[in-house]
Order: sequence, then structure tokens, then C-alpha cells
Amino acid sequence: MSSTWTTEIEVAVPAPRLYKAAILDWHNLAPKIASDKIVSAVLVEGLPFSFVKERLDFLDVEKFEAKSTLLEGGGLGVHLESASTHVKVEPKAGGSVVKVTKTYKLLPGVDVAGEAEKAKAAFSGVVKGCEAYLVANPDAYN
Repeated sequence: MSSTWTTEIEVAVPAPRLYKAAILDWHNLAPKIASDKIVSAVLVEGLPFSFVKERLDFLDVEKFEAKSTLLEGGGLGVHLESASTHVKVEPKAGGSVVKVTKTYKLLPGVDVAGEAEKAKAAFSGVVKGCEAYLVANPDAYN
């Protein structure tokens, strides 16, 4: 049986800038804003797995939307049978709203109670890190 969680994160940065930074250029920005966890877009600590490999399934630059599917790592084969993430950045007065939907199927017998809240908090931390970087660097990703 598949499960889903959703979350929304409000940020004080326009949708086009946030999308460029957090989605299109994440591999370059991540080491700058999360150097304690990510080096050259490679996770080194902070999550219960050593790597994540995802496939980009959908990218709509005009609508600020992306969807990816987990291929390797990230608990696949240990806790998860499958997982996908859909991210949409919507413009809002004074900034934008990041809407995230995570759909996953657990392996039989696996119980990960409370993990959705940890995942939401981790994703929120990433988005807020992007926001802080963009506010501190107003000429970046224009």
C-alpha cells in the first residue's frame, strides 16, 4: 500500500529565483548552504543512508515544477519499495510557497512511524537554507 505526505513551506523569495536555485542548480548550491551535510552534492552525514540516486521524471521550468523517482539509496530496498517526490513552487505576494508531495511504498513489515515528520523537517530545512542564501545574495539566480 502506498502512502503520501505533503507539506508547504512559505519563503520570502520570488518563485523563479527559488526554483532556479533549489531545483535547477541544487547540485551547485547545496554545498554552499549545507556544507556540514553535503560536499559536491554528495551527502556525508545527517541522514540514515549514505547516498541517494534519483531519476528526474518531469521538469516544467515555466510552471516551477519537478518530479523525481528514487532509484538507489535513500532506504530503497531497506525500508522502501519505491518513492517519488513532486515539488511545485508557486508565486505568492511577498515571495512563494513550495509545495512538496512525497509518495512511497514501504517494504512488507516495515514501520517507520514518525519518519514523515523528520522528512518534512529536513526538506523544510533545505528550502529555508536556499531562502537564507538568496536573501543574503540578492543578485544570485536572477
